[in-house]
Amino acid sequence: MLQIYKKVGGSESMKTLEEICNIRDEKRKELDLRVNTSANTHEKHILVCHGTGCTSSKSPKIIENFRRIIEEKNIENVRVIQTGCFGLCAKGPIVIIRPEDVFYAMVTPDDCEEIVEKHIQNGEIVERLLCKDVDNTVVKQLDELNFYKKQKRIALKNCGVIDPEDIEEYIAFDGYKALEKVLFHMSPDDVINEISNSGLRGRGGAGFPTGKKWSFTKMAVGEQKYVVCNADEGDPGAFMDRSILEGDPHCVVEAMMIAGYAVGANKGYIYVRAEYPIAVKRFQIAIDQAREYGILGENIWNSGFNFDLEIRLGAGAFVCGEETALLESIEGRRGQPRLKPPFPANEGLFGKPTLINNVETYANITKIILNGAEWYSSIGTEKSKGTKVFALGGNVNNIGLVEVPMGVTLREIVFDIGGGIPNGRKFKAAQTGGPSGGCITEEHLDTPIDYESLQAIGSMMGSGGLIVMDDSKCMVNLAKFYLGFTVDESCGKCTPCRIGTKRLLEMLEKITEGKGEDGDIEKLERLCSNIQKASVCGLGQTAPNPVLSTIKYFREEYREHIDHKQCRAGECKALMKLHIDPELCKGCGLCKRNCPVDAISGDVRQTHVIDEEKCIKCGTCITKCPFHAIKS
Repeated sequence: MLQIYKKVGGSESMKTLEEICNIRDEKRKELDLRVNTSANTHEKHILVCHGTGCTSSKSPKIIENFRRIIEEKNIENVRVIQTGCFGLCAKGPIVIIRPEDVFYAMVTPDDCEEIVEKHIQNGEIVERLLCKDVDNTVVKQLDELNFYKKQKRIALKNCGVIDPEDIEEYIAFDGYKALEKVLFHMSPDDVINEISNSGLRGRGGAGFPTGKKWSFTKMAVGEQKYVVCNADEGDPGAFMDRSILEGDPHCVVEAMMIAGYAVGANKGYIYVRAEYPIAVKRFQIAIDQAREYGILGENIWNSGFNFDLEIRLGAGAFVCGEETALLESIEGRRGQPRLKPPFPANEGLFGKPTLINNVETYANITKIILNGAEWYSSIGTEKSKGTKVFALGGNVNNIGLVEVPMGVTLREIVFDIGGGIPNGRKFKAAQTGGPSGGCITEEHLDTPIDYESLQAIGSMMGSGGLIVMDDSKCMVNLAKFYLGFTVDESCGKCTPCRIGTKRLLEMLEKITEGKGEDGDIEKLERLCSNIQKASVCGLGQTAPNPVLSTIKYFREEYREHIDHKQCRAGECKALMKLHIDPELCKGCGLCKRNCPVDAISGDVRQTHVIDEEKCIKCGTCITKCPFHAIKS
C-alpha cells in the first residue's frame, strides 16, 4: 500500500534547531509567491491538487504532463507542485498558477500543453479553462470565488499551498515553530492552559473541551502515557480528516508532539482507515522525514524530550470511531467499546493513561500556540470557539471542503459558499453529523452552526459531514438509509444497539413498502428512546437521531406513507404509481424502447400507457422521457 518515495537522506539529514530555523527563513523567501500575489520573482509555481478527489480525475497524469512538457521545452524558473485539497471539489482537477493566482478548473491531461504554451511561455491566460462561479461569472483568481469569501482557513491553512511530501515546505510556513516554543519557552501546564483558554473543543463530534481532556491525562498517574490520533472518520460523505492528512500531515505530527509534551507521553499512534491510501502514505512520509531531520526521536533538539509516532491501520469499522473501540483495535482485538469509567485519560491504550483527539482537533493546536488563546477565542461564538471544517455534499452546486467560523448560519453555507441548490429545485433539509446526527429544515436555515444551537433543534455538529437535500428527497427513506448503515456497523456487543436498531430498520422498511399501520410512528419513537438510554456507546446512543429528527420535522411524510400509501418524492419504489400525462406525451417511444419489462405500450405519435401490473418501478422511463411526461 505504501508507495516508494525519495527519502531526504540518512543520519546526515539530522538537523539542529538552528539549521531548522535557517531552513524556515530561506525556504520562506523562496516560497513567498505561494501566498503573495505581488511577490517580486520571475519564478512561477504550477500548483496541482493531488487530493483523493482530483486524483480520481487524473491529476497525477496532469502533474506528469506538466513536468514532461516543461522539461522538453527547457523552460526555466517553473516548478510543478503537488498539493492537497483546495476545497472546491466540484471544479476539480484544479490548477493554480502562482504568483498571479490564476485559477483553472476541470483541467484534463490534454490541457497541459496549452497552459504551458499560452500562460507560462506567452503570459496569455487560457480563458476557456478559467473557473466559473455558480452564476456563470468567469473568475480569474481564487479569492474572487464566492465559495471562499466567507471561509476562514485555520485547520486547512496549508492545504493547497504546500507540497505535503516536502518537510521543508512545511517548515517554511512556520512548521515546527510551535514545537520549538513549547519545548524551550513553555511548561506543560502553560501549554494546557493556553489550549484551555482558547476554548477549543473536540472536533470529533462530542465537543468536549480539549484543554480539560489534556489536563485529565496529565494528572493521571502512570510512568508510560500515550497520545492517540483518531483518523477513523466513517460518516458517509465525510472527508475532512482525510483531506488534512493528505494536504498537511506535518501539522498533525507536530500537534501530537506538543500534546505528548503537555501530558507527559513519549509515544503516539495515529489510527487511520486503510481505505485512505494517499493519507496513509503521506503521513508515513511525514513521520519518516521528521525522524530523519531529528524532530522525532530521542532528546529532540537537546531538550530532553523524547517522542515517536506509529501508524495503525483500521479495517473500516464505523464503531472504531468511538475512542475505546479504537483502542481495542490498536491493541489487536475486535473493535468493541469498553464500559466507562475508567476513561482513557486514566486507563486507555494497553491500560495506560491515554490522550485521544481527532485529526481536525490536532490541526488547530499549532496555530493556537503560535497566535495565542486570545486570538483563537475571538473567532466563533461564546461557547463554540474557532472554526469548523465541513464536507459539503448532496444537492448543492459547490460540493467540497469548507472551513467557516463557528456561528455562521446554514443559509450562508448552503447558498453563499455552496452556491445554492442545482437544477432550480428547493432546499428541503440538511443532515449534519451523519448517521449520528439529525436534520436541519428550511425554518432553521438561519440557525447558527455551533454545538449548542444544533443540539437545541435536535441535530448535532458531529465530525463535520453536511449533506444537503432538495425537495426530491424522501425523509422516511433517508432515515431508513442511515439506519441501514448503523445496523451494518453495529459491533453487536449490546442488545439495545444490536437488536433495537434492527427492529427500527424493519419498521421503516415496512412503512416504505406500503405496509405501515396506525401507531407505527409512536412505536418508532418509543423504541428510539429506549435505544438511546440503554446502548453502551455513542453509536447506539445516537443511531435513532435521524429517525427522531425526521419524525419531528417531517411527520406528515410518515403519515402519507402509512395512511395513503404515498411517497411524495417518489423514492420509495413500492409506493410509486407511474402514469403518463397525455397532455405532455408526444408519442416518441423512448420510454417504451427503454422499459426493461415491456410495461409500456402505444403507437408512434400517440399517447403511451404504463401497465401497472408489469411495471417494476425502476424509474428508467422517467429518466428517458425528454418531455417530463411520466409522473409518479
